Amino acid sequence: MAIVQRERTFAEIVMYALYLYFLDLSFRNTVRALEPFAERSHVAIWEWVQKFDPKQVYPCKSRAAFLIDETQMQIGGNEAWLWVAIEPIHRSILGVYVSRHRNMLVVEALLKSLIEIYDRHIVYSDGGTWYPEACSSLGLEHRLHSSYEKSLIERVVECLKDRPEGLDPCMKEECELEHVYKWTE
Repeated sequence: MAIVQRERTFAEIVMYALYLYFLDLSFRNTVRALEPFAERSHVAIWEWVQKFDPKQVYPCKSRAAFLIDETQMQIGGNEAWLWVAIEPIHRSILGVYVSRHRNMLVVEALLKSLIEIYDRHIVYSDGGTWYPEACSSLGLEHRLHSSYEKSLIERVVECLKDRPEGLDPCMKEECELEHVYKWTE
């Protein structure tokens, strides 16, 4: 039996891969960008990211605003609301939240969690009355989003709703949403 020796990756290549990943390339797109220099798997890139503690590197990306929207979905025969917050410039998902209600208190809780992680920013949303009320309560500036921003957030929301492994209709009559909460963490 032959012993296969693993080829060590140069530090420069690892750092370049991390740089590409933190510019918002996916693991697979990062692998494609590295192909001229080294053949590595997307799993290898993921392992490098874990070693370099993404929580320390990722927050240094600037955040321009919170773009928020909600959509109704069915869970266990009952309606629930999927709330999504993205950053429109980097097009990154900042937060996902599921609730049984659609009101100012839910938006306020979501915004508080975003502020805790990303600091205070302008909030862009549709014409729902709960958004300006929550922003006013937290001292945040609220603006209506443009048609371009609307298309961005709606695309993200639809992608999340289309993930069958996370949002399969629950068969329990009185579902407590626990499996959905775990999916959004």
